[in-house]
Amino acid sequence: MRPSSLRRSCAALAAVTSLALTVTACGGTTKNDVKDAASAATSAQKADPKAELKKGLTVGFLPKQVNNPYFTSADRGGAKALAELGETYKEVGPSSATDTSGQVSYVNTLTQQQVDAIAVSAQDPGALCTALKQAMRNGIKIVTYDSDTKPDCRDAFVSQAAAEDLGRTQVQLLAQQIGYQGEIAVLSAAQTATNQNTWIGFMKDELKDPKYKNIKLVKVAYGNDDAQQSFQQTQGLLQEYPDLKGIVSPTTVGIKAAAQYLSGSKYRGKVRLTGLGTPNDLRTYIKNGTIDAFELWDPAKLGDLAARTAVALSSGQITGRQGETFTAGGTEYTLGKDGVINLGRPTVFDAENIDQFDF
Repeated sequence: MRPSSLRRSCAALAAVTSLALTVTACGGTTKNDVKDAASAATSAQKADPKAELKKGLTVGFLPKQVNNPYFTSADRGGAKALAELGETYKEVGPSSATDTSGQVSYVNTLTQQQVDAIAVSAQDPGALCTALKQAMRNGIKIVTYDSDTKPDCRDAFVSQAAAEDLGRTQVQLLAQQIGYQGEIAVLSAAQTATNQNTWIGFMKDELKDPKYKNIKLVKVAYGNDDAQQSFQQTQGLLQEYPDLKGIVSPTTVGIKAAAQYLSGSKYRGKVRLTGLGTPNDLRTYIKNGTIDAFELWDPAKLGDLAARTAVALSSGQITGRQGETFTAGGTEYTLGKDGVINLGRPTVFDAENIDQFDF
């Protein structure tokens, strides 16, 4: 048995003993005993911000899609942080951004491998819950990053930025570009993507402001974070709404595909495009006038913070409760409601600053 597994087993047994249950050996426990022990240990746990970071931990990263450039950048950030902290990095994941069942099986695999923590970007808010709760019962710390699951299915969520800021600022960018007038559409990822739906909700709320009275959201289309589907959805939007003035795409795959279509069409410079993208993907389209400005956080920093959060949880510096603080990479972070940790405000990229970034 690995040392970390032994510690988890003994901690669970100690929690049961302290509650005066009649378990006398690990071999005599039932599934309910193990569940009760894990629950008791979690409820009794207190954060110790001065605790030393443990060494030799294994943190498994599970992105939505392993061959997605965005997640490649994010997970490299996580790998670098873990190497710096003396931990082991492991990555698994599906090749499709809509393979929810695949994500479940990968969680189960990481649980069986007895990793110390899992950092996962959830494809669906509820589909992973059963598997994640099983991992938690086995003493594994769960951090979601980029896209959250339900709060009771993880210990903490590392958010790219405040969801409200991301939703509202994308509308604000597009509104400025189209002069606050005309029809607009949203090109999203999967219809079940937690982060996408949250941002779109704030977009719709932002559009209720009287200053947007002459802007009409005509459709939310879904490209499933697939380049070809997103390209086709962009083409379909312009065929269905020939007077469309702008598209906002809160997904790196979607905005790049939309830019590719617009750049080679009669709509370049006429239909404005903004959303969330990476400088390396969109540099060409900024310079040829397809895109005026877009925004994003640094995904490598997101992966870095997810990794450091996982280690802080595994070391007992934080437990996931609101108000707890910890230092990661020289910056102090405070956990908000439901254990949410915000990376910071997004960066706006345009022709003046895009060459300063390389990701």
